Amino acid sequence: MSLGKDTDSQNSPQPLALTMGEPAGIGGEIALQAWQALAPKQKTPFFVIDDPARLTDLARQTTPEVPVEPIGAPAEAMAVFPRAVPVLPMAVPKAVAPGQPARENAAAVVDSVKRAVSLVQAGEAAAVVTNPIHKQTLYDGGFRFPGHTEFLADLAGGDAAPVMMLACPGLRVVPVTVHVSLARAAASLSTEAIVQAGKVTAAALRDDFAIARPRLTIAALNPHAGEGGALGREELDIIIPAITELRGAGIEVAGPAPADTLFHAKARAGYDAVLCMYHDQALIPLKTIDFEHGVNITLGLPFVRTSPDHGTAFEIAGTGRASPASLLAAMATAGAMATARATAQRRSVA
Repeated sequence: MSLGKDTDSQNSPQPLALTMGEPAGIGGEIALQAWQALAPKQKTPFFVIDDPARLTDLARQTTPEVPVEPIGAPAEAMAVFPRAVPVLPMAVPKAVAPGQPARENAAAVVDSVKRAVSLVQAGEAAAVVTNPIHKQTLYDGGFRFPGHTEFLADLAGGDAAPVMMLACPGLRVVPVTVHVSLARAAASLSTEAIVQAGKVTAAALRDDFAIARPRLTIAALNPHAGEGGALGREELDIIIPAITELRGAGIEVAGPAPADTLFHAKARAGYDAVLCMYHDQALIPLKTIDFEHGVNITLGLPFVRTSPDHGTAFEIAGTGRASPASLLAAMATAGAMATARATAQRRSVA
């Protein structure tokens, strides 16, 4: 199972828009390292929305062989990319100290995301790739959203219903409940939420991953899938009705499957994505299978968005020790998804 139909190339004529992320974290240096890995191979061109002077200073400290070049518009990135990291300038008000976030820079972090989304919506960039943010710093600066996903849904407008997918080359998982306690996850689980996540996931697998007939599996909540109600009734009362409804909508669905037998290699060959009932049920197997190359993908948006599946790593920021592996995977996935979506849209109007 790959993340998309082709994660090694991007056929779109537009570059990817990479956001600043938390400037005191590792986002800047992994962006420099990503260029270092991709430019010689002429793969997956991107530009960064950031402060060129900041990235130039950071390059001197961590990757002195990586040049940085400001651009005036995304269209210039394609010509600049082979020789330097293209940077669409955005000022960072307060000088950045690695590992020491400052709320004075929160607005720039938010504006970087806004700019990336607007450029993709205008057709000037192929997809949004977001560097990691530090939520508490954004909250201190007046940010009113729980995180990237909710903010992106607001920027998308309309009836966007985002769903979080985590993916690595061997597995795609979608948690139906996300950043809530385990007790609250069980209490808030509903047939409606599972059906919504299933429909969004199936549509994304078709349009963004070029899978003609997606196969979903729904994880059980309880041990042994509830043992016919003896170990909990959620499977009988909530999950099975959702599976019935999804099948009625023409989606190929299996389950509810006991989670302890769902993630070994033979089981993974039988589905394209798993809907999990809570956060760790999804993320523990994914990070165990491939910790370095996980990608966070937001489904259900009118634009493509991916992100590395890791945080700001303040403890190693500015040292050059951060790995760009997850960012590279996020970029490859974004490029492949953008190409697949464009192909699907052309077919729909043909």
